[in-house]
Amino acid sequence: MIDVLNIRKDFPILNTTVYGNPLIYLDNAATAQKPECVIQTVDELYRTCNANIHRGVHFMSEQCTEKYEQSREKVRRFINAEKKSEIIFTSGTTGSINMVACSFGERFVSAGDEIIISEMEHHSNIVPWQLLCERKNAVLKIISFDDNGILRIDLLDSLINEHTKIIAVTHASNVLGTINPVREIIAKAHLYNIPVLVDGAQAVPHGNVDVRDLDCDFYTFSGHKIYAPTGIGILYGKEKLLEQMPPYQGGGDMISTVTFDKTTYAQLPLKFEAGTLNFIDAIALGAAIDYVNNTGRQNIFEYEQKLLDYATQKLASIEGLKIYGEANKKVALVSFLLKNIHHLDTGMILDKKGIAVRTGTLCAEPLLTHFTQTGLVRASFAFYNTFDEIDALCENLEKISLMFK
Repeated sequence: MIDVLNIRKDFPILNTTVYGNPLIYLDNAATAQKPECVIQTVDELYRTCNANIHRGVHFMSEQCTEKYEQSREKVRRFINAEKKSEIIFTSGTTGSINMVACSFGERFVSAGDEIIISEMEHHSNIVPWQLLCERKNAVLKIISFDDNGILRIDLLDSLINEHTKIIAVTHASNVLGTINPVREIIAKAHLYNIPVLVDGAQAVPHGNVDVRDLDCDFYTFSGHKIYAPTGIGILYGKEKLLEQMPPYQGGGDMISTVTFDKTTYAQLPLKFEAGTLNFIDAIALGAAIDYVNNTGRQNIFEYEQKLLDYATQKLASIEGLKIYGEANKKVALVSFLLKNIHHLDTGMILDKKGIAVRTGTLCAEPLLTHFTQTGLVRASFAFYNTFDEIDALCENLEKISLMFK
């Protein structure tokens, strides 16, 4: 059970005022705020244990390396990967997807091959595949969704053929909130021996993710959306695939031996961790995972679903407000437009009342094109948000509606 008042004490930024109003932070799908334990972890590491990992024999280097690898193990347990070697630290979801698109693409994709993504993808799960298709003269194919924001997986059979090399799909839409049936997609793809990458950026913060239960081939997420610092993320990949893929970048730590004639590469996962990684924030990701585990992922999911249900009901009652994304299974966010009021006007007026929401294309222009819109307003929730904050959002939207009568 969530004790939201006590939880809010763990997040110092929630005491901020904006234009004289208490901050109401409803932009969690963009980035989540950080608990004190994560902030303290970063501070303590820089003060007491800042030394490059995997390379030194001195005390601080070995201590930092141990903490880094402990964090990798925390991630492994968190998503139930089989082996630590399947957990690769990256800069975030974007970095992870680009790594797969480049490395997997280099090894497995040729001219005339096909890649399938969905119409509801974030730009981070569109552009890397477009770049791959341009490099390899491959073809990008799209799974559409209906007007309720539900993926048309009934069309998947018609898209798959002998040229399909990979399917990449979001676990939960950052605009619609839709939780996609990725297990079903993966099972269907595996009937044809097609690997599947799942973009978990919006799913991991809101509930349990078990990569072995899903049987996905790749899974990605970002630390900053799950209460860790920015600039750190995770790529999970099945060992058998990662072993076959060439390094994404070259440099220190990813090598075994280097001569001018030939370089041999390190074993997994270091083969994909070139250079000095963001080891401080990788360790802090472990602290964030500890915090989420201590709070209870099921507790978080159930509380956020109550926030979502409450917000959806309240927003739907506002005259002239249209919600985009009405699937039965959603993560805790709502995208909408208020009457004929421009999304930027809505967002800027809310900001003057201390309410932070996201406006614009939400990094998903093709999705907005489906609805013939150029921008939306999005309110996205975390387990430190309250029902009173949702009331304040709706009260101010009512006032904005009257302003534009």
